Amino acid sequence: MPNQQYASCIDACNACADACDFCATSCLQEQDVKMMARCIALDMDCAQICRLAASYMARGSEHAKAICQQCADICEACGDECAKHQMNHCQECAAACKRCAAECRRMAAA
Repeated sequence: MPNQQYASCIDACNACADACDFCATSCLQEQDVKMMARCIALDMDCAQICRLAASYMARGSEHAKAICQQCADICEACGDECAKHQMNHCQECAAACKRCAAECRRMAAA
């Protein structure tokens, strides 16, 4: 069972990772894939660090706060990039990234 004090942050990280995976896959279906290259790359980075952060929190790692701080920075960068694109998958990903960044910053500051 995940560490309960981190439950909302773990949930936000998992939701963000899922949104980023969906966004990256959807971006690959767009007409101008080259225009979406940075979005796809950030989606992949963000999904990976979100899963890593969730894993660190779930096991109560002493390094969880440091990973969450890094996760928040990457989520913010991904969210900013996704917000530039009007497609629904990008807008939904941007929202998930912003929520996750906020949760990770709150957790890292605790």
